[in-house]
Amino acid sequence: MISSGIPSGIRSGIYGASGYTGQELLRLLINHPHCEVTAITSRRYKGEPLSSLYPHLNAVINLNFMDASTDEVASLCDVVFLAVPHGEAMEAVPRFLEAGKKVVDLSADYRLKNQSLYEKWYCSHTSPGLLAEAVYGLPELHREEIRTARLVANPGCYPTSIVLGLAPLLREGLIDPSSIIIDSKSGASGAGREANTAMLFCEVNEGFKAYKVRAHRHIPEIEQELSLLAGKDIEVLFTPHLLPSNRGILSTIYATPTRTVDTVFLVDLYRNFYVNEPFVRVLEEGLFPGLSSVRGSNFCDIGITFDDRTGRVLVISVIDNLVKGAAGQAIQNMNIMEGFPEDSGLKLVPLFP
Repeated sequence: MISSGIPSGIRSGIYGASGYTGQELLRLLINHPHCEVTAITSRRYKGEPLSSLYPHLNAVINLNFMDASTDEVASLCDVVFLAVPHGEAMEAVPRFLEAGKKVVDLSADYRLKNQSLYEKWYCSHTSPGLLAEAVYGLPELHREEIRTARLVANPGCYPTSIVLGLAPLLREGLIDPSSIIIDSKSGASGAGREANTAMLFCEVNEGFKAYKVRAHRHIPEIEQELSLLAGKDIEVLFTPHLLPSNRGILSTIYATPTRTVDTVFLVDLYRNFYVNEPFVRVLEEGLFPGLSSVRGSNFCDIGITFDDRTGRVLVISVIDNLVKGAAGQAIQNMNIMEGFPEDSGLKLVPLFP
């Protein structure tokens, strides 16, 4: 038999599988050709079958939730996805690494390299020694580092849409970083599955509002990655909004160019920058993406134009916050870490309508 060159299958566990991100990981991993889910944990739902919480997975995955220690989970897995809140992941990650497991952490605990900055926006960090080692898991920018990593910090959903939307412009020095203004809109699933009055149907339906103005925890993550691209420290004005929809993020980004540009040039720039990226789709001149073009998929769609009336560059970037903004990107990172084809388990056509 001729070898395909693809490593044999692995076992994966989801540490904290009862939330929207955990179930999305399950939905995607069941069709992964090289990965089997062997453990799912939840303290609240210990012993209950997965289908009792998520009926849409009935007869698809026959697993029960475990309230298991990190050692027990590690004994069942090769790779662990952590889908627990910030502050909890930092307690479990060192134990999984000590057990020789590869980890993709979907919390914010290892995204920021600066400990004091993390503690300003989140909480005290109990394993700061791992911050320098953790690789920021945006494959389009950090693929080679991800390839050899044992700990990947999966990016936040807003930062994913924003950093991918701005990367070509900042890498080439084509915009004034101080001019960047970002308006992002997210579906309600971005707030998670915990009971929250602000997420009640009557609070969200037929409404549209800004929230956490000047105080969203993704701000330092956005600025960290954009500063790396720009080669200097920058600050941006970022305002998140809540949409009356389940899924999706649409980021509208404005900036002032540092040289003469036009729309044709910008579209070509983006297409060349992302030419080998399987999950970034740059739209043709005059076209702009909507949430329905990426729903349920791992794609990031980007439209770009130059407004000659105001002299500003306008970028519109859309993702599914639960897929490219969370679970799909986590699997993309695992594929790179394990040497699988990058699109394994992610060949998803967006749902439309």
